[in-house]
Amino acid sequence: MQLALGQIAELVGGRVIGDPDLKVSGIGSLDDAVEGQITFLANPKYSGKVATTKASAVILPPGANGFGKDVVETRNPYLAFAKLLTLFSHTPDPVKGVMEGAFVSKDAKLGADVSVYPGAYIGEGAVIGDRTVIHPNVVIYSGVTIGNDVVLHSNVSIRERCRLGNRVIVHNGAVIGSDGFGYVPDGKKYFKIPQIGIVVIEDDVEIGANTTIDRAALDVTLIRSGVKLDNLVQVAHNCSIGENTAIAAQTGIAGSVTVGNNVTIGGQAAISGHIKIGDNIMLGGRAGAMNNMDQPGVFSGTPAIPHKEWLRTLAVYPKIPEMRKTIKELEDRLSLLEKGGKE
Repeated sequence: MQLALGQIAELVGGRVIGDPDLKVSGIGSLDDAVEGQITFLANPKYSGKVATTKASAVILPPGANGFGKDVVETRNPYLAFAKLLTLFSHTPDPVKGVMEGAFVSKDAKLGADVSVYPGAYIGEGAVIGDRTVIHPNVVIYSGVTIGNDVVLHSNVSIRERCRLGNRVIVHNGAVIGSDGFGYVPDGKKYFKIPQIGIVVIEDDVEIGANTTIDRAALDVTLIRSGVKLDNLVQVAHNCSIGENTAIAAQTGIAGSVTVGNNVTIGGQAAISGHIKIGDNIMLGGRAGAMNNMDQPGVFSGTPAIPHKEWLRTLAVYPKIPEMRKTIKELEDRLSLLEKGGKE
């Protein structure tokens, strides 16, 4: 595939400085790109490499020095890079149909141009949309509904009656719709609460490997459109995750949590049950959210506090042993003074 710089500028919402008819056939890093490719500068720290790169053209932010090269200027070079990389690397697999070794229930409904690989299982009453790809050993329980252009990678399990929208990607080993962690104490034992709700995943969601999303006890665990979940994320029953929220690996979200739109949650964060996280909040890695959080901002630590306050607190931690020693000395001196005053 070859693209002219003018075409690239139109695609990424930028403008050409140089020859709009110059064609490139690939994309590379500043260090490794070769003639015939286009590269990009996302971090001004590496602007000097623009002068030495062998790429034929460079994607730059406004005002950056192009060192005489042909340039596509755009406000977000990293986003432009992602769009171009998607375009240059996209090689759709041919439609496979239902391959030998796959099991599809007689009353399941498959759309046009669906691929079902060997070892996959599609249960009774399942509905699969157009151009969906189901890789080996995927298990789709009865009554599941899956939209168009969905990709389910190997060993994914979609439990009964759950619903996936369009253009959803689920990576290897993820489980959608497993039972919520619901039990009632019965003396020294626990009585299991039936989990009869479902999981609903809206459009353009991506779910990482070995992530688990529990079905609701009664109603719906909801993952709204545009959500991105990293590997090894746990979303418990009855949660609602807002649009375009991104959650990094090993985060645990307890039951009945509502997370707002455009929230970013760092790795290994923990969110207590039955609380609300508002829109446009960022939780740092290993943060612990224990109470409702309403105001936009960046928060860190456990319990989570504004990031700048957490940094000041963090600076004190190494000094605590010395401070404890000083306090003890002051207490001893004060005790001696008090004894001297009485005498």
